[in-house]
Amino acid sequence: MSNSLFRTKNIDKILADAASNEEGHGSGLKRVLTVRDLTFFGIAAILGAGSFSSLGGAVFSGGPGVVILFLITAVACAFTAFCYSEFASRIPVAGSAYTYAYASFGELFAWIIGWALIMEYCIGNIYVSYSWSDYFTSLMHRCNIHVPEYLSTSYMEAKHAIADGSTNADVLAAWNNAPIIGSLRLIVDLPAFVINILITYLVYRGVKESRNFSNIMVVLKLLVVLLVIFVGGYFVFANGLTPNWAPVNDAGIHSFMPNGFSGVMAAVSGVFFAYIGFDAVSVLAEESKNPQRDLPKGMILSLVICTVIYVLLTLVLTGAVNYRNFEGVGDPLAFIFEPQNLNIGWMQFLVAICAVVAMTSVLLVFQMGQPRIWMSMSRDGLLPPIFQTIHPKFKTPSFSTIVTGMVVGIPIIFTDKTFVLDFTSIATLFAFVLVCGGVLLIPKREKQAGKFHIPFINSQFIFPIIILGALVALGVFVNGYYKHLFQFSLTATESDTIIKSIAKPTSEIIEKALQNAELAKLTLNVSTIIFWIVALLLSVLAFVKKYSLIPLLGLITCLYLLTGMTALNWAWFASWLLIGLVIYFLYSKKHSTLN
Repeated sequence: MSNSLFRTKNIDKILADAASNEEGHGSGLKRVLTVRDLTFFGIAAILGAGSFSSLGGAVFSGGPGVVILFLITAVACAFTAFCYSEFASRIPVAGSAYTYAYASFGELFAWIIGWALIMEYCIGNIYVSYSWSDYFTSLMHRCNIHVPEYLSTSYMEAKHAIADGSTNADVLAAWNNAPIIGSLRLIVDLPAFVINILITYLVYRGVKESRNFSNIMVVLKLLVVLLVIFVGGYFVFANGLTPNWAPVNDAGIHSFMPNGFSGVMAAVSGVFFAYIGFDAVSVLAEESKNPQRDLPKGMILSLVICTVIYVLLTLVLTGAVNYRNFEGVGDPLAFIFEPQNLNIGWMQFLVAICAVVAMTSVLLVFQMGQPRIWMSMSRDGLLPPIFQTIHPKFKTPSFSTIVTGMVVGIPIIFTDKTFVLDFTSIATLFAFVLVCGGVLLIPKREKQAGKFHIPFINSQFIFPIIILGALVALGVFVNGYYKHLFQFSLTATESDTIIKSIAKPTSEIIEKALQNAELAKLTLNVSTIIFWIVALLLSVLAFVKKYSLIPLLGLITCLYLLTGMTALNWAWFASWLLIGLVIYFLYSKKHSTLN
């Protein structure tokens, strides 16, 4: 067998290995999931931290116009869902994007994807744990049970907030009231740590128990989210709050996008994080009764349902409260019903309960996804054999589940929400790019009844026209687009706007804010220039190779969303990949089953 870094694993061999694991000595996973269960798992993963937590930060960055970003992201995810569905139909085994990359790009890229997916599922669950803690402590407070701020806030979040001159009362209380040993303040998010332990135990016990628990939680949170939309929407119109959809920007002009499109794009991490989860359904292939038919349906249905909900929620939030008031708000759905806003106490309480339920279901799905990816990597020899151990009674990847709980639980002590949010989003987008690209590389197949097939639309002329048309439209309709694209430093007007937005302006805070903004602009412009170069190259390839249009559109939209990532995101992502490559060359390459 070839020792190449890009040796691929034959699809027939992948299926044969999965069948062997399923039949041999009871080592397979239980096939108990239907299309309804898969759709519910998708909704459980998508409709959670995004709608109940990160939506607040996204609204603050982009204003009501963040709806546009939700639609762009939904389109990108829809194209990507088609690509995932094509792979899931061909390779109905656990492993998700990792397994798909192995069949299309080769072993090295498969390892990189598997390593990156740790960031999606494990690191993503750290953020969800923090969000769960926010709503849980809020709920306890409404029940007159006070959890000390220093036991419900992460240390790094408190430290960074103090350094940046934050006015958030909870963070200040955590920092000022925390017990001190030597020079170290004892600040830890205890509820986040505890819920991770409980979810790990539930996932360890079995997929059937997890399924039943998840389905109940999905029904409850869907009912409450719809209630938020109807009640909040009614009061937006009844109280005459619709002008909030066109707030005044810094120039004194009413605008749907008060911070411009750049402000909307600044919310890309929060918005994209809201959609993370639909791909987690593909990880459950070996536990699906009919994966080649049900997995695509589950992914696409959950994506469509959640997109409609997100758009409506965003409109309700930005209508009920001016977008500027969402700064630092970790519980936006409950926030709009507070006394200073819509003042509906019983809705506050109901949303707090629902949010705890919603976050729990997200934790459950993500915590189920990661062990199954490690199990697949272990089967291929890229991880030690112990990672594919199946519990004899519960039929779950037991060792991998415990390790997942540790990888999520330990960093809760020393990270913060902002870091893990950006870290998770860039890794997931990277995986999506490779999945969409991978569909372009796998050979065509004959249509088979009962199996999903991605519709083939010849992109030879359509895709180049789309790209060239976009470039021309930007030059004609967006004033100074190309001039600003090649302007890598802040203008005087941009600097003044940043200074005016600082709550506590000191020379140190102003200097840091301007440096961050300068770096952000440089990163955005360089990323955008690279994006257009890649888009033009893909146009040439589409014309020559006659690629399928849907995977190309998925690839280009995901690449565009990557332009919203900051320099720090890219630096951390590169460091993470470097660590993964070291492990690959020291262990995985030598032990691969393809040797």
